[in-house]
Amino acid sequence: MDTRNLLNKRRPTRRQAGHNPALFLFAALLAAAGAAVTYFGFVRTTTGQLADESAWREAELVDPGTRLPALQFLDSLPLASVFIALAVIIAVTLYRKRFSPAVIAIATMAGANLVTQLLKNLLLDRPDRGVITLDFNSLPSGHTTMAASAMAAVFLVSSPRWRPAVAVLGGTYAVLAGSATFFNLWHRPADVVAAFFVVSACTLAGGLIMMRTNRGWNTLPAGSRGAAGGLLTGLCAAAGLVALAFSGAVYAYARWGGGVAGLDGRPLYFWCGLALIVGVGYVLAALGSWLFTQQAGDR
Repeated sequence: MDTRNLLNKRRPTRRQAGHNPALFLFAALLAAAGAAVTYFGFVRTTTGQLADESAWREAELVDPGTRLPALQFLDSLPLASVFIALAVIIAVTLYRKRFSPAVIAIATMAGANLVTQLLKNLLLDRPDRGVITLDFNSLPSGHTTMAASAMAAVFLVSSPRWRPAVAVLGGTYAVLAGSATFFNLWHRPADVVAAFFVVSACTLAGGLIMMRTNRGWNTLPAGSRGAAGGLLTGLCAAAGLVALAFSGAVYAYARWGGGVAGLDGRPLYFWCGLALIVGVGYVLAALGSWLFTQQAGDR
């Protein structure tokens, strides 16, 4: 046997970053479909409107009339996230001496906010389904989009080795900001969930461009694809799935086994909506972490 051929077979092959663009595009379509399902399920149907509106009204039972200082502080998270993202992007740009990642990250953030405003103000409406509610559309949530897209921009400019940790921390930040818009009576739960899906779709599109145009620093160092990132991603996914299961169980009890929820001192729909926000936020963060790690290059 030719020794050179044997050595060539044993030599590890370098896998390019973003080696499967179809996976990014498919995931982006799924995220867009998630936003569409959220809209049609919670806005276009009577059952969805009733659940969403009940959760929003029950938020007043949890914090009736007064605003705790902690909750008032959470109102500032969306705007603060923009400054955090810009500071990180500038620092990374100066450190790496590359301008294109900053452009892609900022364009992704701006694109997500633009899509949200177009959907909320021009393309989507809120039909009358006999539910006493505000007669204008508020889906997706602009405040949540601002916070989540800022964290997505930080995620995009992070190195592959640190992306799992950034995904968990950024996802937690986005979940807190989205939850604050809900229990501070800015938005209904479905508004927040739809914003998560919009940001996810835009992040996947921006991430594909980022990886294909900046393959050098989107490649993991040799031997660094360790278990720590997988553990963080797994814990994030587990937390999200538990929250989703809790949301479904509470909704089933509120509708079929709990009597008149909210009127007897049990804000069941509120907890259902809050758990839905937490569950969707963490599951999307975990899926994003897994996809970007899987698509990172190998040396």
